[in-house]
Amino acid sequence: MAQQSDIKILSDNRSAGHNYHLLDRYEAGIALTGTEVKAAKNGKVQLKESYAEVSEDEAWLMQAHISEYSHGNIMNHAPVRKRKLLLHRSEIEKLKAETREKGLTLIPTRLYLKGGRIKIEIAVAKGKKFHDKRESIKIKEMQSEAKAAMARRARQ
Repeated sequence: MAQQSDIKILSDNRSAGHNYHLLDRYEAGIALTGTEVKAAKNGKVQLKESYAEVSEDEAWLMQAHISEYSHGNIMNHAPVRKRKLLLHRSEIEKLKAETREKGLTLIPTRLYLKGGRIKIEIAVAKGKKFHDKRESIKIKEMQSEAKAAMARRARQ
């Protein structure tokens, strides 16, 4: 069983937490070709504008950009393509039911290496309104100011 320290993050979607309220998270395998695996291990992955969807009882990762492998030949992969997510049937059914609800979508939050396999974390997310984003920024600033004040106090 892999421990938290056995995880190597290959790509992180930081904008997901800023643009969405992240609700449930799921770990999924992802079906990749050989050159995609090599490019992903080199960190050539962009998840910023990607999303996941459930169609025909299968989960798919859409719009994820995995750059072409630099040492690939004519059999190199297309950088943006539909990639299959490997989940249990019960998880797919649960995701299908959750995304039918208005305003919920599936957003990939990070791609990582766990036990020699590439995994992706997807979150059921609800879009934030503009005022929610301002509130999040305000809370983050207050927390950083409080942390800085505590650090100053500890130094004295």
